[in-house]
Amino acid sequence: MASLNGFNANEVDPNVAFEPLPPGEYLAVVVASEMKPTKNGAGEYLQLELEVIDGPHKGRKVWDRLMLKHSNSQTVAIAKGTLSALCRAVGVLMPRDSSELHNLPVVVKVACKKRDDTGEVGNVVKGYGKKGASAAAPARAAAPVGPGSTPPWKRT
Repeated sequence: MASLNGFNANEVDPNVAFEPLPPGEYLAVVVASEMKPTKNGAGEYLQLELEVIDGPHKGRKVWDRLMLKHSNSQTVAIAKGTLSALCRAVGVLMPRDSSELHNLPVVVKVACKKRDDTGEVGNVVKGYGKKGASAAAPARAAAPVGPGSTPPWKRT
């Protein structure tokens, strides 16, 4: 058991379940970032927490994961291209630490995707752009796909 120190639900509005953000572009800022190990421990990704700062979805959050250390060089190249798009969009071209990307306005292109593990629909970040511009142009770099090869997003 855990003491709830006299908590009174009558004094607190209940949380409601959030649906994913509708696909589109949102003005947001990075509010947190952290390098995390992959499940198998063989790589690392930069997890970015972004908060929408304008419009009807103000205060909502989305997350992006950039696989910066991985055995697949193409996966790393895609992540670095995405990080480059974010850095260019916020005007910090040579960050020494991910915290330098925090609290700077950026346009985030968001899509919806069905999760493989749970079947639930969630948000994915598809690109970054400068405030006042579309995020469509500097979207994630497309990986080269040669004849007979499988695109990275269809690999299992």
